[in-house]
Amino acid sequence: MTRTTPKKRRWRPKNPALLAIYRAGVGVVGTAVLVLGVVLIPYPGPGWLVVFAGLGILATEFKWAKVTLKWLKARYDAWARWLGRQHWTVKALVILFVFAVVVATLWVLNAFALVGKWFHIEWPWLASPVFGP
Repeated sequence: MTRTTPKKRRWRPKNPALLAIYRAGVGVVGTAVLVLGVVLIPYPGPGWLVVFAGLGILATEFKWAKVTLKWLKARYDAWARWLGRQHWTVKALVILFVFAVVVATLWVLNAFALVGKWFHIEWPWLASPVFGP
């Protein structure tokens, strides 16, 4: 098996100052997408996909991100294979745990009190212990 060298980008700033600005922009955008993905992980939807996208953006310019992306993808695939081999009760417990995390984070972020106010329900236990009234 022969290794090929990676293709060079068609566009890349030649000026060192522009290159630094470009890399900083990639860093800011990639980090923002990565943080959004981490926040979305426990919620139904594309949380892990957004994490991988953020690391993919960062990996275009930073070697540490490329290594982290490869490592994280291997761990994610191993977890998915392990979970696929488990009994339905283990799968149900994982789903229950994810549900509990979603409910807890929504409560801490004061989402229940907000929705309760829409329907004129202001029960004290709906308020977040952190962001409550």
